[in-house]
Amino acid sequence: MRIGQGYDAHRFAPGRPLVLGGVTIDHPLGLEAHSDGDVVIHALCDALLGAAGLRDIGYHFPDSSNEFKGIDSRKLLVRVMALLLNTGWVLGNADITVVAQAPKLKPYIELMCHNLATDMNADCGSVNVKATTTEGMGFAGRAEGIACYAVVLLTRST
Repeated sequence: MRIGQGYDAHRFAPGRPLVLGGVTIDHPLGLEAHSDGDVVIHALCDALLGAAGLRDIGYHFPDSSNEFKGIDSRKLLVRVMALLLNTGWVLGNADITVVAQAPKLKPYIELMCHNLATDMNADCGSVNVKATTTEGMGFAGRAEGIACYAVVLLTRST
């Protein structure tokens, strides 16, 4: 078994959709990024890659490459899972915490779990997404952006 941890954060920006866990969220601001800015998937990819000893998301999908400009991060997650499978790893489970003062994410959590499980070819029970605020503290608490933490367990494929 291998454990990986991932983190990502992006600031809010006008004129962009807010995408988290592959779900477009109803909010007036999106996240500034080279890709779609999906901090949930970016943190998850870093956790998966880290557990497998395969560096990080920036190494595999650099923001200096036009190939990844505006890309749907779900496509990156599918590619990360293919890398894991090719090196003999499968997902045991993933636990994800989104840190956002706003918007409220409860209505979107189930669909996020479904999207992530689908893209990782995993059972929905193996993917847990939860959301929290920081009670007004820090950049997330001031509603300047959103952060996400992810922890995964990988096991050897049989």
